[in-house]
Amino acid sequence: MTDNRTFRVITYGCQMNAHDSERISGLLEEAGYVSATGDGEPDVVVFNTCAVRENADNRLYGNLGHLRPTKLAHPGMQIAVGGCLAQKDRGEIVKKAPWVDVVFGTHNIGSLPVLLERARHNAAAEVEILESLEVFPSTLPTRRESTYAGWVSISVGCNNTCTFCIVPALRGKEKDRRPGDILAEVRALAAEGVLEVTLLGQNVNSYGVEFGDRYAFGKLLRACGEIDGLERVRFTSPHPKDFTDDVIAAMAETPNVCHSLHMPLQSGSDAVLRAMRRSYRAEKYLGIIDKVRAAMPDAAITTDIIVGFPGETDADFEQTLEVVRAARYSSAFTFQYSKRPGTPAATMDEQVPKPVVQERYERLIATLEEISWAENKRLVGSTLEVLAAVGEGRKDTATGRLSGRARDGRLVHFAADPDAGIRPGDIVHTTVTYAAPHHLNADGPLVAHRRTRAGDAWEAGRVTRTPGVSLGMPSIGSPPPQPASHC
Repeated sequence: MTDNRTFRVITYGCQMNAHDSERISGLLEEAGYVSATGDGEPDVVVFNTCAVRENADNRLYGNLGHLRPTKLAHPGMQIAVGGCLAQKDRGEIVKKAPWVDVVFGTHNIGSLPVLLERARHNAAAEVEILESLEVFPSTLPTRRESTYAGWVSISVGCNNTCTFCIVPALRGKEKDRRPGDILAEVRALAAEGVLEVTLLGQNVNSYGVEFGDRYAFGKLLRACGEIDGLERVRFTSPHPKDFTDDVIAAMAETPNVCHSLHMPLQSGSDAVLRAMRRSYRAEKYLGIIDKVRAAMPDAAITTDIIVGFPGETDADFEQTLEVVRAARYSSAFTFQYSKRPGTPAATMDEQVPKPVVQERYERLIATLEEISWAENKRLVGSTLEVLAAVGEGRKDTATGRLSGRARDGRLVHFAADPDAGIRPGDIVHTTVTYAAPHHLNADGPLVAHRRTRAGDAWEAGRVTRTPGVSLGMPSIGSPPPQPASHC
């Protein structure tokens, strides 16, 4: 019994981690825990970690250190560490931070409630790391953080071997869900009033490799277009090597699929791409961008770029800038290369000196901002459909604006009469009056406002919960028994 013990989940990293945290919350609520509110200390703190960046370790252990006095002052408090860093460090976590009670990995999220109870009973740390997935995570109950937008995993793991990336070692080989199970989850969300769904995978457009259909992802996008009430479909992240023309056609021809595309570049140098084991080259990459723009001239394209990969020369970096100027990104996630133990790149010669990396990074940011600002200025005077959101605009209270995302993913801050009753989840149409590199402002009167079921749910304080959607991974013979409830 949990005696209504409270919990808080702290998340680092990507959307996959954020969605895993929704599952962690759903599991704990199903097991009788209550989400902590206010400033009081929760009975259970769960860190869902990332291992992609070098400072991930320092960030986790620093936060664990800060939490130690709190735990000593609150007998019975428990700390759990999960996610990619837990999968990597395993038992080292409790050696470095012996006040941690539970360590669990990326493959056994569903074990958390049992591990917490076992640690309480035995008054000893429980460390359980599995080497492969037991059940697809979508079989687990989920406490959604939003009433209007939801993430849906279509696959987990990755079959690529990029030399800078530790994810395949921590998430495992790609496992695909069956299309019917994915669509059942999307329909369940739409039935709850969710307007926007983002399909998630480490490499979404290789979806179908496990059951032998290389066109499965395009078919999935088209099928999402037939779901009543679903107004926006997004996906992340694709890989240029697997991006096929049928996906471009599906995006262009399916009305609720948004014309926004996150297409990781990593580098514009063919030599660096080869060293990264990225099996495409700059010419092919830009060819994909050209096809997308031909089919969807209004498409907003975003990317990932790594600066200072081992062996990167000034000429290599200039080639990256050339691709950036040709691609005309609306925004980008930029990273200074950092070693990750266990990756081939960590042992490569010709590590680029930090001052050189910093100088290149600053030049890249300046180039990207110049381009994104110019692209945003083109939208001044145009009317955009915006899904009102919560937490998008950090200064909304001071400015009196509300914020949300346009269909192409751009952030829009818009003026709104307080008496208009616009709620997160409502749809507005508004005219852009000002452009900045990273956002748009719309300070005139609204063109239109549509109240939605998602807005009703937000106003009522409802939380979107979805039960586990079972049989996520294809199997042979009778399905395995489901784990017992931990209530």
